Amino acid sequence: MFESLKKKFAGTIGKISDQISSEEEEKALADEKNENTASKGTKAAEDTTPGKGKEDKSSNKRKENKSWNGKEDTSSEDEFHLKENESEKTSRLSFLRRKTESKDEDSSKKDEKASKQQKKDSNDSKKGTGKVDAVESGEDGEEEPSGMFTFATHKTISEKDIDDVLFELELALLEGDVALEVAEQIVSSVKNDLVGRKIKRRSDVAEFTKEALKNAISDILVVEGPDLKKSVDKAKKSGEPFKIMFVGVNGTGKTTTISKIADHFVKEGYTPVIAASDTFRAGAIEQISHHADNIGVKIIRHQKGADPAAVAYDAVEHARAQKKELVLIDTAGRMQTNVNLMDEMKKIQRVVNPDIAIFVGDALTGNDAVEQARKFDDAVGIDGIILTKADADAKGGAALSIGHVINKPILYLGVGQGYGDIMEFHPGWMVEQVLGD
Repeated sequence: MFESLKKKFAGTIGKISDQISSEEEEKALADEKNENTASKGTKAAEDTTPGKGKEDKSSNKRKENKSWNGKEDTSSEDEFHLKENESEKTSRLSFLRRKTESKDEDSSKKDEKASKQQKKDSNDSKKGTGKVDAVESGEDGEEEPSGMFTFATHKTISEKDIDDVLFELELALLEGDVALEVAEQIVSSVKNDLVGRKIKRRSDVAEFTKEALKNAISDILVVEGPDLKKSVDKAKKSGEPFKIMFVGVNGTGKTTTISKIADHFVKEGYTPVIAASDTFRAGAIEQISHHADNIGVKIIRHQKGADPAAVAYDAVEHARAQKKELVLIDTAGRMQTNVNLMDEMKKIQRVVNPDIAIFVGDALTGNDAVEQARKFDDAVGIDGIILTKADADAKGGAALSIGHVINKPILYLGVGQGYGDIMEFHPGWMVEQVLGD
């Protein structure tokens, strides 16, 4: 059930995680490469030895010691060598002295810095500020953790990170028979939830995306509507039967759904009565009568072609007389464009004044079911929805869209052919179906 939606949302979670993680991995590799290049450059600079060009200077000095006639002064050369050796020794001693002094100075600076840090740590621990922990965790420290997956401490999700993936999600939802306005709202909600989020590890991306999708779907599915059981209980106390009129197009399973609802309330301890007000379709009265006999419910019927409003009226009067709590009114299936049959349905409303009208739609028709519900709501006003054949619905577009588009709740789902194959609809259940493990 709803396998297509589940795959689409799972794919979106994976794509967003891969997109953000791959960008951060490339960034981490680039940073690491730059660090290596910088360290190599520093090492090369350090390898440059001091005193370079001594030979050239020595050669120049030797040339200067030559006599004016071009002959070399050997005594001057010997003296030069002695002076040069003494100079080199003095230079080396000076260099060693400066190096030692530098080390001592660095050591004293380090000791002083360590002493200050020790005092600061001691003060922080006394005050209980927890700054040491913050430094260790990398939150307040100067040095950031390095590595492929340590982007988390400072990565913030941007629109650029997720725009392409969310565009693909919107197209996928439209292909899955999700209404355009619903697809747009889901994408917008997910974007608003994710953009600006700070992530600490790769797994956070998937977690945040899944949570954003859950919020978006919940907002779509949660629609206020009637609680049938409470309404029937209230009607029972008042002595007036609770009247439900079922509407929908041909072939959606409306008659079978009415028998399932009747069986459901019988098992709950109530006593319903069925009005066979579909006097237009051949075999409709026989079909609903067969179901009523199977579940042990009273049916009120007239001849084929009789006034549907009159049948409904008789059923309500029977319920009042027999103290029955619930009247279920079947109506002829009709296309939303059939003006005459729509007027007939309005007449039933005027005569019996049903407490609620429920639209019965086929989940497999996707966006068609959404448009049908919209037209029926415009014509007679509907209060709730029952989707049939949900067990065979792989796409899930109708279940996700229909309630939001007409702002009416889904009350039940038909999930099989048996009388007991009907379940109350809960938004949380739907969310788990499409986003659960």
